[in-house]
Amino acid sequence: MEVRFPVFSVRQPIGEFYVGVIRADDLLRICEFDYRRMQYKNEYADYLGIQRKLNDTRIRDIKKYVGTVDACFPTSIVISIDEKCATVEETERQGFMLLRISEFVDQDAPELSIPLDHVATIIDGQHRLKGLEEAKIADFELSISVFVGADQATEASIFSTVNLAQTKVNKSLAYDLFDYAKTPSPEKTCHEIVVALDKLSNSPFQGRIKRLGVRTEGRFGETLSQATIVKGLLPYISKDPLSDRDAGKRFGFWEPQLASSQSKRIFYEFFRRREDEKILAIVINYFNAVRRKWPDAWKGTGRGNIINRTNGFNGFIRFLRPAYLNFTTQPEVVSSDDFFGLIDQVKLRDEDFNPEMFLPGSSGSTKLYRILMEQTGLAN
Repeated sequence: MEVRFPVFSVRQPIGEFYVGVIRADDLLRICEFDYRRMQYKNEYADYLGIQRKLNDTRIRDIKKYVGTVDACFPTSIVISIDEKCATVEETERQGFMLLRISEFVDQDAPELSIPLDHVATIIDGQHRLKGLEEAKIADFELSISVFVGADQATEASIFSTVNLAQTKVNKSLAYDLFDYAKTPSPEKTCHEIVVALDKLSNSPFQGRIKRLGVRTEGRFGETLSQATIVKGLLPYISKDPLSDRDAGKRFGFWEPQLASSQSKRIFYEFFRRREDEKILAIVINYFNAVRRKWPDAWKGTGRGNIINRTNGFNGFIRFLRPAYLNFTTQPEVVSSDDFFGLIDQVKLRDEDFNPEMFLPGSSGSTKLYRILMEQTGLAN
């Protein structure tokens, strides 16, 4: 029994390795998961060497993702193969070789034999591979980098280099890239709303949004990141943004939601009908009512003021849903005057929006939300 695929050699300071393409099912044949056992071990799993423990949530997300029309893993799975189990052969095609991976049988000491499913150590990519396994997508092709005969110290060095060198993508930048998407999606809708909120003269957020998550050169008074606003709006549009984005690409339309879901995703019908401008109007009307109620606090952009920063926004955006449903259960625009009439019942003063009253983090935004619910009577 063996697995074989064409590769070419790469030489870098760490040494020589091979790069090729392999099907997911073939890769799984040489690195079978003992998933349950791994959940109860410490940070390192036996035959998976230096890899991290598997994360259930991440695996579920990948399993769902690989079933979408734009599923893509452009970066390599990195594995190490025991030199006793790998043979590299020249081919007629210049530059390409054939890598043969097989089990190792030691006749004199059977306990030292290596079965095919234990041949490979995954250095990077275990979650992608496990997600594909659970999704049962056997023919998904993966780019792969193979180190033959690397010792454990080298494996650990490669793992550390790969993971420490990776910089997390700024979420605001990631959302901003939806501007280039050709099909509608919940994320694209939220991004376009953020752009409008930052530009429109009637928006309470005009010039106050860090579009790429960092301060815009030449601007001052930016108090919110695009990611914060998108994160607040997204649950009102979609329960499952990935599936809705996939449906937009596959079919170009979305099914009406059940009446029972309307109270949770108050903006879904607008999104489904391509009426994003109505979502924008509601958000502007609502936060203009907030600005009208606490004008002095809203003007402030200093660190001591939280009303228009992440903590305040999170509390107010959470209150938007019960405030909206107080006026309608139908997909329609609620006026700023209506929102103001409700919010005006709240006894908080401008000077109350400070870090001492509302502590940083979720506890502060939750406290604000509860005050809004109680003092408007919506908590009853």
